Amino acid sequence: MIRTDRDPMGAAMPSYPYRTTREDLRVPLPDGTELHARLWRPATDEPVPVVLEYSTGRLTDWTASDDARRHPWFAGHGHAAVRVDARGHGNSGGLPSAAGAGLVADGAEVARWLAARPWCNGRIGLLGTGTAGDTALRLAALAPDTVRAAVVACPDGPHRLGGAVLAADGHTRATAHLADAARPPDPQYAGDDWRAMWLSRLDALEPPLAGWLAAAPDPVENAAVPTLAVAGWSDPSASALLALAAGASGSSGGEGSGGTGSGGSGVPVRAVLGPWPHGLPDEILPEVLRWYDHWLRDLDTGALATPALRAWRTTHWAGDDPWPQPGVRPVHHGLDGPLRTAGTASGDRWVHVRSPQHTGLDAGAPVPLGRPADQPPDQREEDGRSVCFDSRPLPEALDLLGVPSLTLRLHPAAGPCLIAARLCDVAPDGTSTLLTRGVRALAATDPAVDLTLDLAATGATLPPGHRLRLALASTYWPWIWPDPEPTGFALDPSHSALTLPVRAPAPGIDTIGFRSPVLPLPPPLHVTEPLTARPERVTVHDIGRREWRTELSPSTDGTRTHSDGLVRAEQTVTAYRVLTATPLSAQARTDRTVRLERPAIGWDITVHTRTELRCDPTHLLARTKLRAEEAGNVVFSKEWHHRIPRDSA
Repeated sequence: MIRTDRDPMGAAMPSYPYRTTREDLRVPLPDGTELHARLWRPATDEPVPVVLEYSTGRLTDWTASDDARRHPWFAGHGHAAVRVDARGHGNSGGLPSAAGAGLVADGAEVARWLAARPWCNGRIGLLGTGTAGDTALRLAALAPDTVRAAVVACPDGPHRLGGAVLAADGHTRATAHLADAARPPDPQYAGDDWRAMWLSRLDALEPPLAGWLAAAPDPVENAAVPTLAVAGWSDPSASALLALAAGASGSSGGEGSGGTGSGGSGVPVRAVLGPWPHGLPDEILPEVLRWYDHWLRDLDTGALATPALRAWRTTHWAGDDPWPQPGVRPVHHGLDGPLRTAGTASGDRWVHVRSPQHTGLDAGAPVPLGRPADQPPDQREEDGRSVCFDSRPLPEALDLLGVPSLTLRLHPAAGPCLIAARLCDVAPDGTSTLLTRGVRALAATDPAVDLTLDLAATGATLPPGHRLRLALASTYWPWIWPDPEPTGFALDPSHSALTLPVRAPAPGIDTIGFRSPVLPLPPPLHVTEPLTARPERVTVHDIGRREWRTELSPSTDGTRTHSDGLVRAEQTVTAYRVLTATPLSAQARTDRTVRLERPAIGWDITVHTRTELRCDPTHLLARTKLRAEEAGNVVFSKEWHHRIPRDSA
């Protein structure tokens, strides 16, 4: 029987080793700006470490429910947990920073300020998901004197893939980012200054997409502090997590197996890749606590006795220590031998790949959030729009773990082109299941005839009797902006090969498993779903126009009434269109509307944002609109136009 208390917001609190308190703080920065923070503390006179989650999310509405479940749990187990809104976001002061470096520098100052509090033992552990996860990795390098450990989930990566410009998700995230930054401070927390703060923010806002594409920072390859990294296999961060675990020297091991437990940087890293969507799953939280207790409280939790990599392997968990695992060996499959295609004309050494422009419609979501329409469906229709190389039926199970790569001998006359590769598991009944994929953009100045393309990390077991299928296409819309010329490319199978990371047969490890802890119930949140909810994903083929249109609307739309009286309504619609044979017809648009109300005081704010993108041979053409309303009256309206070079990366 778990006894429950109540926190100040009305959340049910199970009985933990420590009772907890909650308060809101203002964290000062050196320039006088104050950031809004929420602190959950264990009720003890002893100094305790801090778990810091620092992000551009709004802690009083957008992240309030998750914060109220997870941070009291950390506090109940002996850690002060702090959620801080970044400069110019939520109820924090200052103006939103377009530069990532400013965001990280502020975070380092927050960590130092918290470490100096009398109730803190001087040790900080970072926690971050998505963009906040990438920020945490960079922040740790700036404040190693106070930051002793980090836990990151699905850290964001670049907005280009293989030199190609991402279409799906990029402009949608940019639209959401602008809408969220344009939300005002909440008068219940910011007081009477909320409106002046809001108008100053609106004047300072710039759409982020052009900056993301033009000045993407290099990914973090080595951890600066002991790091636990978590992601799902289908998340775009999976490959980065394997690289982080490997470190610069490619060695990692655990104390339990006699290894060093460190990546090439000499810093301990543990990676967990599971069957999860984007985010930090509840079942990993006990592992997170174990990591923090080891590094922040000097408790013997066995955190370093775990394998360097724990990965879900289709049906079971397996551990690999060290990572990279010596038992994973590269196996080469020639495209004219173990893998073959029926697409080569007699007497022609070259296989020609020229795909219709709607190839890629069954790609699924670039960042899966756990919605039914996020996962890629049966790939047979995509396979029919591609050139496929199939293996014979497998005589025994094939265990893949790592990053597959593809080497292609291209025709010397190959000009600028896009190469999209998919690796699929084909069942005896013909069902084609996507395992992994990758893209590579070949520029006009690239003299390479022999080209190497890395696919995303995968961890899958193919049963006996199944076949491997490598599918190649010259476009992958709407994931990637199409190449201006629909000429495709040609390859020589006799000098091309697929290299697979094949893991030696090994039993599953029964001791690896994760179970959700008993978390506090969040404060009551009333959700009103739209009466005429849109389907999550709809694709229409206009046969007469030879046009394909796809529309997406997330199932998270609707109206939410928070326990503190805030009413929050959101709606997002994303649309893509392309003509079958005309790559420059590709267009993308996202509309996002956010409404915030406090009926008790007559406060009513609406923010509308729209991003429209199309392309010409050398640039992406972006038009962004922002309109902000107070009680139905427009208080701010602006439109931006950007020409973004395709090759600006």
